[in-house]
Amino acid sequence: MEKKTILINSADKPDVLLVGAGGQLGREIIASAGPGKRLIALTRPELDIADADAVERKLAHYSPRVVINAAAYTEVDAAEKEITASNLANAVGPAHLAQTCSAQGIRLIHVSTDFVFDGQANIPYSATSQTGPLGQYGRSKLAGEKAIQSVLPEALIMRSSWIYSRYGNNFVKTMLRLMSERDELAVVYDQVGSPTWARGLAQALLRAASRPAICGLYHWSDAGTCSWYEFAKAIADEGLKLGLLRRPVAVKPIPGSEYPAAATRPAYSALDTSSSERDLEWVCRPWREQLVSMLTDYREQSDA
Repeated sequence: MEKKTILINSADKPDVLLVGAGGQLGREIIASAGPGKRLIALTRPELDIADADAVERKLAHYSPRVVINAAAYTEVDAAEKEITASNLANAVGPAHLAQTCSAQGIRLIHVSTDFVFDGQANIPYSATSQTGPLGQYGRSKLAGEKAIQSVLPEALIMRSSWIYSRYGNNFVKTMLRLMSERDELAVVYDQVGSPTWARGLAQALLRAASRPAICGLYHWSDAGTCSWYEFAKAIADEGLKLGLLRRPVAVKPIPGSEYPAAATRPAYSALDTSSSERDLEWVCRPWREQLVSMLTDYREQSDA
């Protein structure tokens, strides 16, 4: 991972201390930080937020103005068995960050998920919509939100959905790999949400970091909705156009009941982003346009 530490001298406070810098969102935040942004990026080996003493020491050492927490346990199915690990990363760790940020006068921006909702809605969820996670991943993320709010109500919690990037493991890269190996794929059609390129979310988070008045619960995703099946079809079509796939691949729609998974997914989890667009003065781009941008980035980068 490219490490970005932009400090003029050791006496300077960083604008942002990024936690979880090794993940796909963390790496996009690093890539999106402009030359004027003093940023310290810490991977999990450099700071495990489940270690309260380490959190206190690191934040006291760097004394940042803002902490962005992109660290998370995101393996939705594995979380059903890895309850302790998911709780440590998604609930206990954020609580440690909130407690330390409160004590040291540091602003906290935390990233959460659409999986805090039960999927029973038929219009995009607002930040004030009732929560009701269906699985351990969503429960652990909601517990992290509540822990932060109880200690540091002025924190910013940004929920997002269906995040992907050229970095790490995600749906887009998995589809490209499978499409290069198979002639046909079956993908779920009855789960609907909003794909989100991590680059756009990273830019929104960095924009929020420079606006200290923004606090509370917000949502950010790319604009529009689709099913996983429609998303996969778009990946197949755009991947072929960009030369990432050598031949067309048939994508077959199936109900979620035919796809074995340990965790139950929400049937609908689109997010209402209007308050974020208003307060950040930033526009959510259409999800398919963002997909093309990511695939182009993926093709052009040597480490893709």
